[in-house]
Amino acid sequence: MRKPPATAGSSSLDSAAAATAHYLSPWESTRGGPMPAKMTLDEIHAFLDSRPGWIALSTISPSGHPHTVPIGYFRLGEKIYMGCRKGTQKTKNIERNPAVAVMLESGTTSQDIKGVCIQGTGRVITDPAEALQLRREAMRRRGVPEDQLPTEVGPDTAYIEVTPTRYISWDYSKQG
Repeated sequence: MRKPPATAGSSSLDSAAAATAHYLSPWESTRGGPMPAKMTLDEIHAFLDSRPGWIALSTISPSGHPHTVPIGYFRLGEKIYMGCRKGTQKTKNIERNPAVAVMLESGTTSQDIKGVCIQGTGRVITDPAEALQLRREAMRRRGVPEDQLPTEVGPDTAYIEVTPTRYISWDYSKQG
């Protein structure tokens, strides 16, 4: 087992953590094989659009820990939208600290795992007119006919908008 060299001012791991830690060199993959390829922005958009359903949303809790939940989503342009209710823990977290991440992955074997983590800025949308536009768009994407789209939203309706600031992607079906 390799340990990093001690440097002045660096903190050391406690003995239990040091005994189980494994430090990777810059050329090692955690999977012991070739590093995955990164997806282009067009490939990321196609991947997000091809997998409608659930995405993992991470916000920062009051204690500073990640708060991660599955939530339905759709993409409009560069932004990701998720419908929810006002006053939930995720909306409170975003209102306090807008730093968020969403993650979507697919694959069942080490040869076809692929995914994207999008770090960004979250915004909670509670304005009824804006929420109605987003609700109608979400339902259109699920195939609801125009004449069956809602004309109003409930009083507890909210949407979360994520504006990406960084994309992290991986595709083990291609070598990087």
